[in-house]
Order: sequence, then structure tokens, then C-alpha cells
Amino acid sequence: MTRTRLRILVGILVAAAALYAPYYFQAPTNADLSMAIYFAIAAMGLNLLTGFNGQISIGHGAFFGVGAFTSAILVDSYGWSYELTLPVAALLAAGLGVLVGIPALRVRGLYLALVTLGLAVLFPRVALKYVDGTGGTALVRPDRDSFDSLLTFLANDQWEYVECLVVAVVLFVLAWNLSRSRIGRAMVAVRDQELAASTVGIHLARVKVGTFALSAAYAGIAGGLSVMVDKAADATDPTLAFRNSIEFLVAVVIGGTATILGPAVGALILVFLRTRTDGLIEGKEILSPAIFGAALIAVVFVLPDGVVGGLRRLTDRLLPARAGEEANLAGATAMRGDAVAGSDDAVDDPDPPGAPPGPPPTKENP
Repeated sequence: MTRTRLRILVGILVAAAALYAPYYFQAPTNADLSMAIYFAIAAMGLNLLTGFNGQISIGHGAFFGVGAFTSAILVDSYGWSYELTLPVAALLAAGLGVLVGIPALRVRGLYLALVTLGLAVLFPRVALKYVDGTGGTALVRPDRDSFDSLLTFLANDQWEYVECLVVAVVLFVLAWNLSRSRIGRAMVAVRDQELAASTVGIHLARVKVGTFALSAAYAGIAGGLSVMVDKAADATDPTLAFRNSIEFLVAVVIGGTATILGPAVGALILVFLRTRTDGLIEGKEILSPAIFGAALIAVVFVLPDGVVGGLRRLTDRLLPARAGEEANLAGATAMRGDAVAGSDDAVDDPDPPGAPPGPPPTKENP
């Protein structure tokens, strides 16, 4: 069996399992699966920013919260149809992403992480001040009837799963196409070699701020979907936005950074580890976070480049690439590195095309 056939077979099996899952599992498990899907969307947004563009963010919980409160308020206070609120949630989160991304151009690395951390810490305070929720708290609970299934043959939990899955498929295909486009190569070039990327004409500020906005939009849509699954937008816990930000990052690392399927795999593992370890030892619920953390450490220790990276290494060992596949892989690698390679050539070549000839060498300047 070749690798291509293996990928097609695995893709068909995964698609069949995803379509059959809501009919096989009960409502609580469907809710967990829906949660894993919207976590995967937020993690995919963070993966675009951190994995493909190299900007570290631990403030995506704030973008997620903006999306959640946008959908909840529009449904609860203005009577909007829930599905129509998702584009608005994405736009508002993207706008906040631009506002954060522009000043973040002056910092990077750990300093950028600290800036975004401040956003996650600040969000619950801002929500408490401006959101007039239940009992004066930052809690909005739309009427449950607002999320009823639009298809009569699907129960509400099945409808929520299907809606989350459809949105996730669209956004993951968009990310897959983006990563293989000229914009995606520019994002990777900025991540790997900023100086070289700017030398070949890539607008660093435009790429960075655009990626920040797109990443925030993904988190905003995920937040909007969370309102349908959880039936509330909640900022009463001041640590919730920070905890969500960390868990999005953990999902990306567990699944595999700079991969398309990694955030989905990581989110699925993260959500099911969290729900299954919660109350695992009766009477010792306080140990649940420790068990959850130990399980995550074990996964990262065994698979340091993520689950997708580990599966890729296993496939390489079991199914060595044939000559044709190696040529295709080399071609794809060369396409991904075009921007950086081209920039390196431009930097290394002392006489680029069209430049006037330099002075003849002298003894002082050979």
C-alpha cells in the first residue's frame, strides 16, 4: 500500500466516523464532541498565528470570549437568529485582533506573549463592566429554544454536533488552502526569516496583522459555537479566558504545530482527557487537575512533535516513500521554501539581475 492510498483510506474512515458519531453516541458524549470541535477551531486559529507565522499568543481566550458574548447578546437581547450571529462574532474578534496586532508589531517572542497575556487577564474585567448579564454579572444565557434543531430528523444535540462539524470543515479547508497559497508561503517565510522575507518584498506588517486578524476570527467563531453548546457566555470566572488560552495552545502542541490536522487531534485528546479525568477518583476530585496535567505531560514526552508528527514518523518507518512519492515530497518542500530560498538567494547574490557592474577588485578590496 502506498502512502497516498493510506491517506485516502484514513480520510474515508475518519469522515465516516465523524458522520456516524452523533447517531451512535448519547447526548452527553455528543456535547463533548461538539466542545472538541469548537476547541479545534480556536486551536486552528492559534496554529495559523503561532505555528505558521511564528507569533506567540496566550490571549486567544479573549477573542473566544468576544465571539461568545457577541452571539449570546445578539440572540438574547436583539432576537437574532443564532446562525446569523457567527459572521458578526468573527468580524468583531478580527477587529480586536487588528487592534492587538498593530502594537504587537513592535514586540515578538516572549514579549508578545506577555502582551497577549494581558489581554486575556483584562477581558473578564471589561466584560464585567460592559455586559449587563444575569444578576449584574458577566453571564448571558439565551433562551434554549434559540438553539433548537432546524432539521426535524435531528435531535438538538445531534444538530449542534452537525453544525459545529460543518463550520469546522469549512474553516479547516480554508486553512489548508491558505497554507498552500502565496499568502501561506509568506506567513512561513516571515516565521523563518523576517529579514530575508522583507528583502524579497513581503510586507511584514501586513502579513503579521492579517494573520492576527484571521486567527482571532477563528477564535471568535469558536466562541460563538460555544454559546450553542454550553447555552451561555460566561466571564464570571476571572481565570476562564486565561485557562482557555492555555488549553488552545496545549491542543496545538499535542496535535502538532504547523499542521492542518494537529489542532483537531489535540483538541479531541484535550477535551476527552479533561472530561474523563474529572472526578476519576471518587472523593478525591481535587486530584483531577493533577491527573489531567500528568496525562498531558506523558503525551508530550512520548510524542514531542505532536500526535500528527508521531504518526508521520511511524508511517515513514512502515511505508518508505517510493521514488515518485519522494519526488513529489521534494517538490512540495521546495514550493514551501520558495519564499525563503528566494530571499536567501537575493541576500547572498552580490550582483542581482539588472544591477550595474561593481568596481574592479583592488589589492585593498579584493
